[in-house]
Amino acid sequence: MKSQAQLTGRVIFRGDPGYEAARKNWDPHTDRFPKVFVFAQKTQDVANAIRWARKNHVPIRPRSGRHALEGNLSQVNGGIVIDVSDMKKIQLNKKSGTAVVETGNRVGRIVNTLARQGYIAPFGDSPTVGIGGITPGGGIGPLQRTTGLISDNLIELEMVDAKGRVLRANKKQNSDLLWASRGGGGGNFGIYTKYKFKVLRAPAKATVFHIIWPWNQFEKVVKKWQVWAPNTSTKLGSELSVGPKKGGNVSMLGLYLGSKSEAIRHLEPILSVGTPTQKTIRYLPYIECTKFLLAPDPVLTQRFSNQFSSSFGRRPFPNKAFKVMREFLEKAEGGTPAGFFFLNWGGAISRIAPRDTAFFWRDPKFYVEWNSSWVKPSHAAKNIALVRKTRKKLQPYIVGSYINVPDQGIRCSGPVYYGKNYARLRRVKAKYDPNNVFNNPQSIPPAKLT
Repeated sequence: MKSQAQLTGRVIFRGDPGYEAARKNWDPHTDRFPKVFVFAQKTQDVANAIRWARKNHVPIRPRSGRHALEGNLSQVNGGIVIDVSDMKKIQLNKKSGTAVVETGNRVGRIVNTLARQGYIAPFGDSPTVGIGGITPGGGIGPLQRTTGLISDNLIELEMVDAKGRVLRANKKQNSDLLWASRGGGGGNFGIYTKYKFKVLRAPAKATVFHIIWPWNQFEKVVKKWQVWAPNTSTKLGSELSVGPKKGGNVSMLGLYLGSKSEAIRHLEPILSVGTPTQKTIRYLPYIECTKFLLAPDPVLTQRFSNQFSSSFGRRPFPNKAFKVMREFLEKAEGGTPAGFFFLNWGGAISRIAPRDTAFFWRDPKFYVEWNSSWVKPSHAAKNIALVRKTRKKLQPYIVGSYINVPDQGIRCSGPVYYGKNYARLRRVKAKYDPNNVFNNPQSIPPAKLT
């Protein structure tokens, strides 16, 4: 086949050695059987793969860190997966306070590389998530109240479009594409190959904390957290997790960019709730803080399949919402990573107007996600239904959803993910990908141009 010869990079067809390893995503229920994987070594390989796919009428899926949380996003049966994970250059420019990273880097690698040189790279709750995917969707995490979202720090990008052309976007050129790439989600406009971020100096030391309470105190703790966490110092990021009733607990992990004594003073309101069974508060060199918060998360040994859903809270949950939470946690399978996860909002995030970037949800008080987990494929349907029913019941108390933690049970999802930015995103889509070459079950459809 002549057209096969046009694929460059590390190419693995179905039936080739290495195909099974290439197919394994972080979440087993997202694995599919693509026709071919192209592990790009450089931008030109991405361009060649897009051209080949279009010539051969093969659906395209971009992939960076293999952390897609729903089916048919980073793999599709019979399609081509254009995987950038071999593209890992990182260049820090201390003079301009910027870093250029290729999109195959995992978040943990960027955080480590920059921390060793005295700089902060924002991160979420896993080191193995790809920077390629987390960035265009927003990029949330414990540093966001100081640094803003990962996407808020994006100042330039390189992207290959549907024709295989390499485009640059910054404030001066293709500025609408930069706008859309700061919160408009991956896999919509093209395949990103490079990002340029502004970076902040890291403190020499910071304070990390990890507090655990018994499961039966979750209502007390969450109630207090929802009032305290959004209003505490913007130098304090806090992740609160509540596991299943069977074998789970309540756990708060986070950091404060300051001294231990100040951290304790800010934490006091939440520490005085219930009876914590573990309190770890440590003042550490910044690089040790990042290791404390980014516990190893091997990509390919994940046993559990998951169904996630995500949203935002504009005010603390009323008792009716806690009833829904409790029902969910009582039904979730014990001994799994299922549960509720909260992250405090505000600070640098809320200083950017909802229309200034594609990421619309600037004014909530906290982020919330919940997931059900299972090992046996026969348990999938009931767990997926549990998450989606919980979303319906929580609907009066939540707003929006986060595109990086998608839920394909959401109908007419565009305005739910993108709020009032959806119409503009559709116009940008129509300009850069009018034929909807880059699509997935919840991608942005191009606006009909009249």
